[in-house]
Amino acid sequence: MTGSALDALASTGLDHRVIRHGPVRSLAEAAAARGVEIPDVVKTIVVRRGDDDFLFVLVPGDRVISWPKLRALLGVSRLSMPDANEAKAATGYERGTITPYGSLKPWPVIADERLRGREITLGAGEHGVAVAVDAEASVAGLDGTFADVTDPEPAR
Repeated sequence: MTGSALDALASTGLDHRVIRHGPVRSLAEAAAARGVEIPDVVKTIVVRRGDDDFLFVLVPGDRVISWPKLRALLGVSRLSMPDANEAKAATGYERGTITPYGSLKPWPVIADERLRGREITLGAGEHGVAVAVDAEASVAGLDGTFADVTDPEPAR
C-alpha cells in the first residue's frame, strides 16, 4: 500500500522526506525513530459524520480530538470513530498507517491549528514508514483547514 500513499504525495509536488523506521509500539518510540518531538508525530484520525461520510483530523501527538470543538466546527450534533474495518474501507489503509495521501476518497482534512508553522510527520500507508512535510503546505495541498479541534492528552 505504501506505493499509493507515497505516489500520491509525490504527485502533489510537495517537498517531503520519507522516513523508514520499522515497527514502533508507541508515540514516544515513533518520535524517537523519526528524530522529532512527540507533537510532530501527527495522528491522522478518521472520523465518521454519517453513512459513507468521513473526514481526516490531523492531531499533534501530544493531543486528542476535542469532540465538542469538532462538532461545533462542523455544525453537527453527532460524530463517531469508525472501527478498524470501516476505517480501512473508507481510506484503504490500516489503523496506524492512515494518511490523507492516496486515500480511496479525498475526504475533507481538518488540521489542529497548533500544527501551523511546523514540519510534521504523517503515516505513509504502511507500518514503519512516515513522511515529513511542512504542515501548512501539506494542509493547503489537501484543501484542508486549520482549526482548534484538540485538547491536551489527559494525564495517565
